[in-house]
Amino acid sequence: MSGSWPTSGVDLHLELDPATGRRAGLEQALRAAIQTGRLAPQARLPATRRLAADLGLSRGTVKAAYDQLTAEGYLTARQGSGTVVARLPQSTAGAPDRGPGRPSVQPRYDLRPGRPDVSAFPTAAWLRSARRALGSAAADAYSYGDPRGRIELRTALAEYLGRTRGVVAPPELIVITNGYVQALALLGRVLGETASIATEDPGVAFHRDVIRRQGPAVVALPVDHRGARTDLLGAPGFPHVDAVELTPAHQYPTGGTLGPERRRVLVDWARSNGRLVIENDYDGEFRYDRQPIGAIQGTAPDHVAYVGTASKTLGPALRLGWIVPPRHLLEPLVEAKRHIDHHTESIGQLTLADFIARHAYDRHVRACRLRYKRRRDLLLARLRSRPGLSVHGVAAGLHVLVSLPADGPAEQDVVDAAAAQDVAVGRLGDRWHTPGDHPQGIIVGFGTPNEHVYPAALDALTRALDACSA
Repeated sequence: MSGSWPTSGVDLHLELDPATGRRAGLEQALRAAIQTGRLAPQARLPATRRLAADLGLSRGTVKAAYDQLTAEGYLTARQGSGTVVARLPQSTAGAPDRGPGRPSVQPRYDLRPGRPDVSAFPTAAWLRSARRALGSAAADAYSYGDPRGRIELRTALAEYLGRTRGVVAPPELIVITNGYVQALALLGRVLGETASIATEDPGVAFHRDVIRRQGPAVVALPVDHRGARTDLLGAPGFPHVDAVELTPAHQYPTGGTLGPERRRVLVDWARSNGRLVIENDYDGEFRYDRQPIGAIQGTAPDHVAYVGTASKTLGPALRLGWIVPPRHLLEPLVEAKRHIDHHTESIGQLTLADFIARHAYDRHVRACRLRYKRRRDLLLARLRSRPGLSVHGVAAGLHVLVSLPADGPAEQDVVDAAAAQDVAVGRLGDRWHTPGDHPQGIIVGFGTPNEHVYPAALDALTRALDACSA
């Protein structure tokens, strides 16, 4: 016997086993729906009379089943608010062993890098933009669209990127993507399996994996305090590469900014060899000592694929990014995008277009810049009061690199001590291309947690550093 309750406000299919009897079968079906998550905690169940009518059972049968599941703890009956699904304790059976001292997935204080303060998301302004965008959207906004993305967003980005980042970006040359990861994957796919791409060392390990999965080989490009060693590209002894992916505005994770001379060397290498520069401008808007440095793309648009996202400025959940490729790569990228997902969802694009066009995006970025600068200053005051620590990359971005003294403690000791205080920080050792005798350090983000919790997070980090130096 099967049934559902479509008329009672909840749509859930139930299989009632006739061999177990009506009451037992209903109990069993509801219990299974709760255990498997088909009925979520706090979901409100229909009144007994209504459910009985929907399923063709007597009210007494349904009430008896509710009473039994309430006694077992699966349901909660509240006076005046009906019967709801109870919150069950989460099982730890089969949970992965993270090893001694490793932080949980959700630590109390998250100071890992790469995480913006999503609690500051401009909800009210975003809703206003969404209402305007949907109110004026043509019918084709809800159908399949251009793989490059909505023209409204590409037009707004062309103005914004040219004005704030110095990017040469006509609307027809912009491709909207689902964040940076898809942009990098598309570029890797277009370059092909015979290509090789240099990436920064240390850098983002996941991005290296993204490139490899598309076919190209990955080559380590060393980094020092002035950013990527672009002088090595094309030098004797350095492997041949067809492209280089780097973070020139604020190198991840060391924090250095690629200087003018190395930028010139990079552009000359790309022009003279017909190579590609993939410019990851992931947090280029957040500079605290002067105006943000312009993108490299503006000096060599025919050889640079500029990639930006809204992940650090608004929030990663939006999954909105963009590529401004050299013109000769546009069609291959559009075809790759078409065959991966046809196009990025349109409603978010229309909303972001309105948000940018009305300068709400500029206002939000400026507010975030001030807030992050205050957070950075509080963090630096704590770190610089600890002997033996060197702090790098403080002029921009959402993280700093803390170099540890050669005589200890080791970076894993600091990470473990932080975990003991329920604080999560990044480990420099995870960012190198290959294991080895590398400098020791931790990476501390200051984008999270939210404003009210942040001082307590710094207190906990300070206790961890004191424990390591004791």
